[in-house]
Amino acid sequence: MIEKINALLAEIETLKAEKADEIEALRIKYLSKKGEISSLMNDFRNVSAEQKREVGMKLNVLKDAAQSRINELKEAFEGKDSDEGAIDLTRTAYPIPLGTRHPLSLVKKEICDIFRRLGFSIAEGPEVEDDWHVFSALNFAEDHPARDMQDTFFIAHDPQIVLRTHTSSVQTRVMEKEQPPIRIICPGRVYRNEAISYRAHCFFHQVEALYIDKNVSFADLKQALLFFAKEMFGADTKIRLRPSYFPFTEPSAEMDISCGICGGKGCAFCKHTGWVEILGCGMVDPNVLENCGIDSKKYTGYALGMGVERITNLKYRVKDLRMFSENDIRFLDQFESAH
Repeated sequence: MIEKINALLAEIETLKAEKADEIEALRIKYLSKKGEISSLMNDFRNVSAEQKREVGMKLNVLKDAAQSRINELKEAFEGKDSDEGAIDLTRTAYPIPLGTRHPLSLVKKEICDIFRRLGFSIAEGPEVEDDWHVFSALNFAEDHPARDMQDTFFIAHDPQIVLRTHTSSVQTRVMEKEQPPIRIICPGRVYRNEAISYRAHCFFHQVEALYIDKNVSFADLKQALLFFAKEMFGADTKIRLRPSYFPFTEPSAEMDISCGICGGKGCAFCKHTGWVEILGCGMVDPNVLENCGIDSKKYTGYALGMGVERITNLKYRVKDLRMFSENDIRFLDQFESAH
């Protein structure tokens, strides 16, 4: 038995192969279930007790040597093959086209970068949420229209589990876990039970911001909004704030920017008003702070939120929201130079 092992070991050390099928044939000859090494393993039971230790050790050395030699031949063959194919003379002279980032990803990143420069950090949360974080903690009354089946997707007919309708749910989760100062932005996808058309979809994307600290005022909110508008749409951009209503902010406002197409003179895009609405904002309602365990007598804050699709429309003049989710290469290729 030992003589056979030594003979095979010497034979394996001199193995050579030029092709992949030759290497495979060697593997089958020595390492397969019916190969020569397996045959020796089967004969091991007939070895005397005195020799079992020595023979067993040599069989292991033989098997390791065979596996190592086969691997060396494979690596040499693969390296040779890759070197030969490094230059393909039949390949086209034109470079392989690179992929492009999605326009929504481009705009979301730009929004986040602007707020990062103001000291905001990114916070994320689950898309499948509970009623408390999406509605109740945010001061939504039990009979508020947003709770209606027309607007919200409920999971498994459970009125307590929903697909989030806004990323404000991330804000409530952060406020529950952290004490001020809090300065976060919450980008993410949200869902609403709406008919799909050129101007609406059942899912879209938002970026919301929250800042809570001592002595935060509406003036701080206005300055942050003005900075964002000028960074996003140009230094000549003007803003205006109109009174509005949101359950989780008081006072609340909607922000318009001067139309970048007509310069505020009036055109079809801005419906001849010179202004285009882009987001909602306001001072965080004291009830929301108390619901999340923050002392409303000590801290104040502001919140704002915008639709990424809306900002992308304004920036790139995309008229149909459905184009963002259809993955039409002809549409996406237009943004190749945008990143």
